[in-house]
Amino acid sequence: MHEDGNGDAHRVTGQVAPSGADQEFLALERELTVLLRRARANQGEMARAVHPDLESSAYGLLIRLDELGGQRATELAAYIGVGKATMSRQLRALEDLGLITRQPDPADGRAWLVTLTDEGRGRVGKVREARRARYVSQLAHWDRHEVSELARLLHELNGVMEK
Repeated sequence: MHEDGNGDAHRVTGQVAPSGADQEFLALERELTVLLRRARANQGEMARAVHPDLESSAYGLLIRLDELGGQRATELAAYIGVGKATMSRQLRALEDLGLITRQPDPADGRAWLVTLTDEGRGRVGKVREARRARYVSQLAHWDRHEVSELARLLHELNGVMEK
């Protein structure tokens, strides 16, 4: 590291240290990396809380079904970003655990809708309530408007990332 004439530190690597908006985007990348790492760890905890044999990657499927109701496997695969074979394997495992069921789609008799069983809905509901309680506890010192703004910004970010 060396300082330029203005007292600003720069790395001596042949590259100029980012400044201005670049620093903001580096800070964003750093904070998102931490958030995503913690979210993956939490997802594993949440999955095990639903069922000890549940894969962490399947937790998102259960949340989606809880929020939207019956979905086709192809819709779930597109949402999660996996292929048909992976989705089929995950759904089979969830079915074996008694958390989901498949029923013929009334709009298209050739397709099947995946829905939560009563057991699945109950287990997911308990875990989601515990997670919400944890957020309330961890963010109790935040103003509710800040929580709302964070949710709005994350929603906006997710929309941009989806494209």
